[in-house]
Amino acid sequence: MRIAVVGASGRMGRAIVRLAENEGIDVVCAVGASDIGRDVGELAGIGAIGTPVVDGLGALEAVRADVVVDFSAPGATRALAPIAATAGSAIVSGTTGLDEPALAALDAAAASVPVFWEPNTSAGVHVLGEIVEQAARALADWDIEIVEMHHHGKADAPSGTALRLAERAADARSPAAMRLVHGRSGRPGARSPSEIGMHALRGGDVVGEHIVYLAGGGERIELAHRATSRDVFAHGALRAVRRIAGRPAGRYSMRDVLAGR
Repeated sequence: MRIAVVGASGRMGRAIVRLAENEGIDVVCAVGASDIGRDVGELAGIGAIGTPVVDGLGALEAVRADVVVDFSAPGATRALAPIAATAGSAIVSGTTGLDEPALAALDAAAASVPVFWEPNTSAGVHVLGEIVEQAARALADWDIEIVEMHHHGKADAPSGTALRLAERAADARSPAAMRLVHGRSGRPGARSPSEIGMHALRGGDVVGEHIVYLAGGGERIELAHRATSRDVFAHGALRAVRRIAGRPAGRYSMRDVLAGR
């Protein structure tokens, strides 16, 4: 299988390249914002593989990879979606902080090619979301608070994963009635039952931690996921690559990947 990696010079891109080589997947194109001209295999620590880092998305049309793997930035995701669709390449994206134009671009591409997007490609986080939804439904009058922590270089807050967990909790209740409250200060007054509290911590080199609190009278449940290596996200993305390559056009999620659909 042939893949192109967008965001190849970043930490996730390098992990994708390293693990793809271990799984017999050929990286035939590497698009990055830095280290232009450097062999992406050397950048990933596995030795030269003959694929240099380039700085233009136009390279995606030339290589016509089976799948474009995207861990970049919202603007790049928005731009690559139509290019990949024109080239007939499926898209696996784990880019977070996507705005409406980027999401719309993925939707448009899905009319022509398979498109997978998740803010977190970890299998464990997906299962956590399932549990959160079940718990929020069963404990309908309990308060929900979400705390996430990431490294000090993360650009978006709250994390895409925290937002997805909040979405799963809201889906279990009344999505239209639930509202996100991002931190609290001053005198915000008593907590509303319709609130989902969102709290973003940043510091050090934390890969990713998410804790969902469900608090009732006299008792509390804490549901947590802690990632200690970016490899879990890379493994999940490559699992998605293998799953959607050659599939019909449309949108795919981690639920589809883990269910084998």
